[in-house]
Amino acid sequence: MTESASAQEQPHAVPAAPAATPVAAEAAAVPAAPPAEDGASEPQRKGGSRRGGRNRRKPDGRPAPEGAADNTPQAASTPGAGPRAPQRVHPALEQLAALYPHLFGAVFRPLKRGIFQDILAAHPDVFEREALKVALGLHTRSTRYLQCVAAGEKRHDLAGQPVEAMAPEHVHHALLEVYRRRKNSKGRPTEDLLPKLRHRMIAAFEASGLTREAYTALVLGRDEAANAILEEAFAEWAARNARDEALLRAFEASGQTLEAFADMYGLVPRTVGQQLERARRLAAARAQQAADAAAAPAASADVGDTVAAQPPAASAPHG
Repeated sequence: MTESASAQEQPHAVPAAPAATPVAAEAAAVPAAPPAEDGASEPQRKGGSRRGGRNRRKPDGRPAPEGAADNTPQAASTPGAGPRAPQRVHPALEQLAALYPHLFGAVFRPLKRGIFQDILAAHPDVFEREALKVALGLHTRSTRYLQCVAAGEKRHDLAGQPVEAMAPEHVHHALLEVYRRRKNSKGRPTEDLLPKLRHRMIAAFEASGLTREAYTALVLGRDEAANAILEEAFAEWAARNARDEALLRAFEASGQTLEAFADMYGLVPRTVGQQLERARRLAAARAQQAADAAAAPAASADVGDTVAAQPPAASAPHG
């Protein structure tokens, strides 16, 4: 749903897996390396068949032809087929997990920009440059990594310390990619994930501290379906704000305590308190934006007056 990351994606970029790429298994913490990297694929024999043993059977119970493989797409997608073998982990990722378990181990953390160069500088004799690039690409395209980016966590250095905030556009596109993978994942409940996605989009937008216009300019892409979901989220956000503002006006006019006001309308005091707080924050933000907008022209006028008041520079005498 979001724009795809290329196979040569730099390790510090926030990636999104190609739309046609299936969700990688997370049992080993990261997706397996491509067959070209680990040599897991066997070359095909003449006629397009692969190596195989005798007495192999087709799904209907008949003996399979000599040379038929059990790892073909047809066999893998056969209903009732046995569990798939665990995918291999890229050797460089295993080394990274051993060296930096706080980043690549049981818990994933977003990586700082330039982490690729930091690792090479810290371990010049451990990692081969291209292998490390492939390993970090696999790691940053994994669903677990995208989930921590979508949560808006800060980027971390090799010591595990947060060093920079995640860019709003990276959080937004990670949210979309995680949603797409969950939606396309087989065996998951057929629940509607869109309401949750819109709710998380609203939370990410509010956490950014940007105006709606500035945020939209950052995150909009070429995917019209994704853009439509964002507009739906903004519509829900605007409707919620209108309800909160109406509740705040009613509460202030009532002269009641929070508990008495909530009881009067049959509401939960805690929920009412959250709505009132949101309405107050929104009012404060709007007042600040209005003050900033009013101050900007005044500041420009002051600069212009200062420049106009300066005497012209004296010209050098001739001759």
